[in-house]
Amino acid sequence: LQYTDLTSIYLQHFADDNCHLGDYKKLKTKMLDLHAQRYLTPGNHDSHENDMAARKHLVDMMFKRFDADGNGRVDSSELSQVIKQEGLSSMASECTLFDLFKYNDVNDDEHLTREEFYTAFEVYQLSLPEDQKLSITTVTVGQSAVLTCAITGDQRPPIIWRRNNHALNMLELEDINDFGDDGSLYITKVTTTHMGNYTCHADGYEQLFQTHTLQVNVPPVIRVYPESQAREPGVTASLRCYAEGIPDPQLSWLKNGMDITTKLSKQLTLQANGSEVHISNVHFEDTGAYTCIARNEAGVDEDISSLFVEDSARKTLANILWREEGLGIGNMFYVFYEDGIKVIQPVACEIQRHIKPSEKLLGLQEEVCPQVEGEKDQKCMWTSAVNVKDKFIYVTQPLLNRLLIVDIQSQKAVQTVSTDRVPVKLHYDKSHDQVWILSWGDLEKNSPTLQVISQASGSTSHHTIHTQPVGHRFDRVEDFFIPPISLTINHIRFGVILHKNEPALHKIDLETTSYVKNISLQQYDCIPQSLAYTHLGGYYFVNCRPDSTGAVRPQLIIDTVTDNVIGPNRDVSGTPYVSPDGHYLVSVDDRDGLMRLQYVSVRGEIGQPFDIHTNLHLSDLAFMPSFTEANQYNVFGSSGHQTDALFVELSTGNVKMIKSLKQPTPAARWPWNRQNRVMTGSGLFGQYLMTPSQSSLFILDGRLDKLNCEITDVPLGNTVVWVGEP
Repeated sequence: LQYTDLTSIYLQHFADDNCHLGDYKKLKTKMLDLHAQRYLTPGNHDSHENDMAARKHLVDMMFKRFDADGNGRVDSSELSQVIKQEGLSSMASECTLFDLFKYNDVNDDEHLTREEFYTAFEVYQLSLPEDQKLSITTVTVGQSAVLTCAITGDQRPPIIWRRNNHALNMLELEDINDFGDDGSLYITKVTTTHMGNYTCHADGYEQLFQTHTLQVNVPPVIRVYPESQAREPGVTASLRCYAEGIPDPQLSWLKNGMDITTKLSKQLTLQANGSEVHISNVHFEDTGAYTCIARNEAGVDEDISSLFVEDSARKTLANILWREEGLGIGNMFYVFYEDGIKVIQPVACEIQRHIKPSEKLLGLQEEVCPQVEGEKDQKCMWTSAVNVKDKFIYVTQPLLNRLLIVDIQSQKAVQTVSTDRVPVKLHYDKSHDQVWILSWGDLEKNSPTLQVISQASGSTSHHTIHTQPVGHRFDRVEDFFIPPISLTINHIRFGVILHKNEPALHKIDLETTSYVKNISLQQYDCIPQSLAYTHLGGYYFVNCRPDSTGAVRPQLIIDTVTDNVIGPNRDVSGTPYVSPDGHYLVSVDDRDGLMRLQYVSVRGEIGQPFDIHTNLHLSDLAFMPSFTEANQYNVFGSSGHQTDALFVELSTGNVKMIKSLKQPTPAARWPWNRQNRVMTGSGLFGQYLMTPSQSSLFILDGRLDKLNCEITDVPLGNTVVWVGEP
């Protein structure tokens, strides 16, 4: 073909104009690949696809070749020459190089400049100042946040935002759904789940990216204990303060409005990093209002603990109130066992009340544990119990297909609630005042169901409702998980249902008790067995069932902001537990006799595991705030096989054994769950823990890390609830 022929083809081509954008892009890709083969070294032929510098270098060489006369402009005759040289006129495509004029000759002068060539082959001159490669934004929880991408350039492609390597732009998230005209990321109401790293890059150019670290501050939330107390002269008094917030709050104390540090002495000291006022040998002048103040960058909170120093002969109202609080309905363990219910005061190990199986419900003829036909003795069987706002205890009676409700004020059983057959697990969702119930249908778990009791703390008669079945199937439910609330997190929106032999988490909306979506674990061949959750970054830690050969799998980490799997939690396996403040992940793998500690920072970073070797076969864990350090937790573990308990100081990894706690209930006699020996703590300020053996109760002193006492003749007392201070 002569150039005149090609020119006529050029004119005819524009008359036909059948080249569509999709075909045009394919043509340009073909031209890039053709010249990459020619000009780039082997092994770098694909570098132009993701590397902007390589693409620019390649397009520069293409332009030099196309611009035969070197005048800096490519015209139709020069394009015709390339078509001839490459044999492109015979291509079975509606598009030719002449379509560069149609799509990219911006000023319609029938010439292509280098800049127009750059635009045609998507070479963008993008830049990011070195000092802006990392940007840190700090925002207080509840506020909105705007993250602006600092990548600039003419005709910059759309900005893509990622979190934990998952693109956010297409997810249509409820709280991250606006990306602005300039490509900024808008978070409408920031929570602690949003903390962490976000990256932005121009679409198609991942190599140039900016990292945004979102730090979320939380104003302090404070609790004091006790709210009031009366002491006789000469004894010791202790006033404790606990605060959570981000950053960690700094504590200070006032006495009757005056700074307490000016009054410190051998008799009046501050302990546990300033979180406890300790007064030995109290005097009358120690009476007063002690205000604990917690401060951080996000705010201030305070609360008052009152101390009355009175002669025993002078019974003031405060004295009477304190004594009733200390020895009345509060601060008790409720233990559900074969012979009914025991209410136990842990300090002196006193049995305050024994509700027997034959005792009738308040004002009714029903018995607490009716005698089962064919059984010689009238015995109780319990599996799970929850404290509902210190008003009621709900407890399952699996062989009676019902729940029993105990009124805490009167310490009497007041109502039964019929459930589906064999109810085995309860969870109280305080955010929505709901009790969730998992029933098996029979002892072989053939017909499992989930039911919910709403307005659980109300005084009216209670009843169950069924949740909407996931996928219209009830009989797959294996378990469920609802994250607990904490001091700073008082609302939980979503929970998770696990299905039998299914590699997925089924997300449910707790407000509507309805199914939301599936989070697939198929890629990791993980059938979830148990979960834990930290609000710091919003992560689920998923314990996967061993595979068919018995080999353990690492835990998976799931980002609840995007509902995507981030990947394995290093090589950590086993059952995960998270401390109430969200900072410590404790994973227990019985097979390896290993407990692994990981710290979760205030930026949502999950730390390296610290290993503690133990052969205890841990059954259950309970967290307890440290008595020697502010903003720290310790953990106590019970053994499902042996007679010892484990104490671990989480901040240091120091370990201590508490021995001679007798044999636990055999797993064969406790088919309801894996915790054949529970470990139950006593709230935020509690000093005591309870763990049952096969026929005794052991009360541990968490402050001294030792045994406090044993209460004998309590067979199968493996369902324990604490009632009292938060």
